[in-house]
Amino acid sequence: MLILNTKVEHADLIEGELILPYDLREKSRLRATLSSGEEVGVFTVRGTVLRHGDLIKGADDSGRQRVVKVLAAAETTYRIECQNPHDLLRCAFHLGNRHTQAHVGEGFLRIRKDPVLREMLEGLQAKVTEELAAFEPESGAYGHDSGGHHHHHDSLLAPVPLRQKIHRPGDADSN
Repeated sequence: MLILNTKVEHADLIEGELILPYDLREKSRLRATLSSGEEVGVFTVRGTVLRHGDLIKGADDSGRQRVVKVLAAAETTYRIECQNPHDLLRCAFHLGNRHTQAHVGEGFLRIRKDPVLREMLEGLQAKVTEELAAFEPESGAYGHDSGGHHHHHDSLLAPVPLRQKIHRPGDADSN
């Protein structure tokens, strides 16, 4: 199995794509499948978020180093647009006041689908449209990576434990 645990800035050869929704891109231990169908393990430091376009590398069973590109999967979201920047800023304020993760785009906000928030936003005169789109929320003022990718060298995301159970989407939680 290919074990991915090092973020790199660039690669001459990219040997796969890992397409994940946001909630899986923020997990620190994950078993996933590349778009080719190959199973991989991803190990990151708790709190790390893999962003669309990130390159991660690791070794396969033969010890060969390989690089994979992370892509944000399309997921069900709400696109929020307003008549003017002031109204959009009001919506952003009210979402932030509710600690809601928000993707900030050029002239729009995007949040995960939530009917209660939709009702609030429509009450603020926002146009709320359900759409399938990549969700890349802001990392926050104190986040280490705001999506700008300011890394200047390869950075180990996490050591790989010898006997680590890797979460697989759909696995039943075991205590």
